[in-house]
Amino acid sequence: MDLFSDYTLRVVALGSGVLGAAAGALGSFAYLRRQSLVGDALSHAALPGIALVFLLTGSKAPLPIMMGAALTGWIATLLIRAVVRRSRVPYDSALGMALAVFFGIGLVLLTLIQKRPDAAQAGLESFLFGQAASLLREDVIVMSVLGGACLVILGLLWKEFKLLSFDSEFGDSIGWPMRRFDGLCTLLLVVAVVTGLRTVGVVLMSAMVVAPAAAARQLTDRLAPMVGLAAAIGVFSGVTGAVLSSMVPRLPTGPTIVLVLSTIVVMSLVLAPDRGLLWRWVKLGRLQPAAALDPVLMHLYALAQQHPDDPDHGHGVGVLRTMSPAGADIERVLDDLSNRGLVHSVGHDLWAPTPIGRREAERSIEAQSKVAS
Repeated sequence: MDLFSDYTLRVVALGSGVLGAAAGALGSFAYLRRQSLVGDALSHAALPGIALVFLLTGSKAPLPIMMGAALTGWIATLLIRAVVRRSRVPYDSALGMALAVFFGIGLVLLTLIQKRPDAAQAGLESFLFGQAASLLREDVIVMSVLGGACLVILGLLWKEFKLLSFDSEFGDSIGWPMRRFDGLCTLLLVVAVVTGLRTVGVVLMSAMVVAPAAAARQLTDRLAPMVGLAAAIGVFSGVTGAVLSSMVPRLPTGPTIVLVLSTIVVMSLVLAPDRGLLWRWVKLGRLQPAAALDPVLMHLYALAQQHPDDPDHGHGVGVLRTMSPAGADIERVLDDLSNRGLVHSVGHDLWAPTPIGRREAERSIEAQSKVAS
């Protein structure tokens, strides 16, 4: 009930919920594009912007601070893209270098600020680990406006961002400016990241970007439900973390939100239908012993060994039929193996063993070799 009666808790919970919605929705696209570390790099790169704004203006007003953080975060993304495009440095290495360099610059600037006479009023160290309890109504308004604008742009450019996430080469081939959409998507993520620095801090902000998307991905195979679930998980974690931190004296809100998020991710990894570890354990428990595995799985495994660099290389039903006894119902066997998580379809009438199927085939071969010896 304190959530409705306590003004401070209400402000903190609202700000945390807004952050969770924006970071969860936009983080889904970073997750699908395998750019989960972008959130970490952006949050660390925002620290110099925060320090520079205070050095130049002496103000901690939320809008200038966020603008400075967004500016240096955007500069970091431009530098990362330039390094990757003009050198042989891989993307993850460029992210790591940008993270370290910008964070180091930010720490140096914070050290300079501490030597100023008004250093005690700066309170910029709260941006390192977050201090949600210090959120004001003005902060939440700015966060809501920026986060809402990001979500509106996401909705307006839904088809473009969807194509960017799954088949940007096709978008280039039909003349769409995919590079501009890539930059805009990254810019929206920058805005979402800087809105959460006061709440969870530079160090933990990456969890707000990655964790909701990772949990939502375990629950659905479709983009729209995934983005909606990620936003809902972010809101729930933000509000729940704020409430839990208010119940225990001196319990920081940011780390509590991240712990709630981590719990949800673990639960989704274990309990998610079809994908969860428990679900797979139940399906594997129904499998036949290794010696009684379907010959079709063994045939697919043998064919897959011919393509070691492409484990998902598919093989047609016709090939499997020629390798099996006459009259064998190959389609029914493949459906059964697919339901048990041992094979999966990689195209029209093309099948390949899953990692679990390959392990089961290897165990079967190992067991047969022990019996023969």
